[in-house]
Amino acid sequence: MDKETILVVDDEKEIRDLIEIYLTNEGYAVFKADNGAEALNLLNTKKVDLVILDVMMPVMDGMETCIKIREKRNLPIIMLSAKSEDMDKIMGLTTGADDYVAKPFNPLELIARVKSQLRRYKKLNNNNFNESEIIEIDDLVINENTHKVTVDDKEVKLTPREFDILLLLCKNKGVVFNIEKIYEAVWKEDYFEADNTVMVHIRKIREKIEKDPRKPKYIKTIWGVGYKVEN
Repeated sequence: MDKETILVVDDEKEIRDLIEIYLTNEGYAVFKADNGAEALNLLNTKKVDLVILDVMMPVMDGMETCIKIREKRNLPIIMLSAKSEDMDKIMGLTTGADDYVAKPFNPLELIARVKSQLRRYKKLNNNNFNESEIIEIDDLVINENTHKVTVDDKEVKLTPREFDILLLLCKNKGVVFNIEKIYEAVWKEDYFEADNTVMVHIRKIREKIEKDPRKPKYIKTIWGVGYKVEN
């Protein structure tokens, strides 16, 4: 699968290089430009999935560049600026930016914003699936159509039974399911009281999707009742 490509536009080489290091470590391909005119030329010749765009630049500033990008392209744009006043943020967003990060910024926060914008963009622009077929709970994303599950943008391999249990709970956030209901909904069979199959599957799911299965973030145990997923 092709890498997602980020265009970093900033007149400060140190910032371009720093952002490139973090993006590359996350598996993204990176193009760099030091002004808006160069960025527009790259966009005309290269496949780009997201633009990180500085506001204050020579030749063509970020605001003008953002407007020109929006005339031809629909892709996520994150604005960077040393100015943190509300009016600058409003100007950036009204010119067509999707998000705004003030300098100095935490590179890890910027990467999180990149991931969030790409995930949102793919969800809204994937014409093959309805929004209802994609479930997002914090960093957990389930594509019901393709049976793909990701946590923090990393794919998790579940068995068909594990997927069906997770999907059942996530589609019914806040609803507590006892073991009997989970078994009968997923296995389509009558439940036998001594059967611990569901508990084993829940444990395996937690091992795959939870950072700490002993303190689950997604699948909660309601003692004496059953399990639920809450947002």
